Amino acid sequence: MKAIILCAGKGTRLRPLTYTTAKHLIPVANKPVILYTIEKIKSVGITQIGMIVSPENKTDFESTLGDGSKYGIDITYIVQSEPKGLAHAVLMAHDFLGEDDFLMYLGDNLIMDDIRPFVEDFKEKKDLSALIMLSPVDDPSRFGIAVLENNRIVKTVEKPKEPESNLAIIGLYLFRKDIFDGIANIKPSWRGEYEITDAIDWLIRNRGTVEGHIIYGWWKDTGKPEDLLEANHKILDDVVEDFRIDGMIEASSSLNGRVSVGEGTEVVNSVVRGPVIIGKNCTISNAYVGPYTSIGDGVLIENCEIENSIVMDEVRISSLSSRIDSSLIGKKVEILENDGKPKGVQIIAGDLSKVVVSK
Repeated sequence: MKAIILCAGKGTRLRPLTYTTAKHLIPVANKPVILYTIEKIKSVGITQIGMIVSPENKTDFESTLGDGSKYGIDITYIVQSEPKGLAHAVLMAHDFLGEDDFLMYLGDNLIMDDIRPFVEDFKEKKDLSALIMLSPVDDPSRFGIAVLENNRIVKTVEKPKEPESNLAIIGLYLFRKDIFDGIANIKPSWRGEYEITDAIDWLIRNRGTVEGHIIYGWWKDTGKPEDLLEANHKILDDVVEDFRIDGMIEASSSLNGRVSVGEGTEVVNSVVRGPVIIGKNCTISNAYVGPYTSIGDGVLIENCEIENSIVMDEVRISSLSSRIDSSLIGKKVEILENDGKPKGVQIIAGDLSKVVVSK
């Protein structure tokens, strides 16, 4: 079995960060979102992965992941030249997939549940054309949903105004080769895209062999800043286990709870309350770093307070009178303070930005 990860989306809801960084490479708990996806795929024994990328972000993925060997996988990069939908992305991977069964994973989705039972279920049920992961949601009109009868999916609807089900399709699919028959028999939707739900509906009508696999654990589409912050909170709480101190903690500093400090980092006259991850070669001086904060490499935080935030590499935050809270801060951002009103800080800043906060 092979896998494909769909990563060609432009990430418009995360701009300006995604002008310079693919959304799947934004870190959560100091690790790019895409690596959590790769770990899930590896957990089921799949090592051949097709990465569906765009012409704009292909280089970013190659620079970050290479050929996959350092992660124990073999990556083939497949360019989707135009954003024509999920079914079109699958079609672009046809040569890579050949006749094999395959797992399809939306690259910006995080799923906490063990996916091994999902894959084993599909392997055992040879008559299935597809197995789709589903989860109950409170607001099904925001999602593609599936209607079930005795575990069989009888209908899928994209963002219905009057949902017949609360079971959302959450971005993890298992297909056999006949999904390509479905794709060959669909037309573009009103959005001008080839929808994977239309191809699944074709399978339902013509093969009748599509089932749903329901999970009840936490999952998140990390398409918006608040989603990334929620994911950061969840992963620091429930996933990260290796909290360790490799840097220098000056005697006047206080570290409470689960805190990780990277090599070459200095924490001076500061309070750090976990869960917190601080990367390599950082300086934390006369500062408060509160819970659920992830700080990348080469960051300076001095004379200020921050919590519930993601700070990417080489950021400088200095001398703020207001606490930074619930913020997503891109690479090489500078946040300083001058005189002026009104006060208050919530920041979503793209790479190479400079933010001056009124004092």
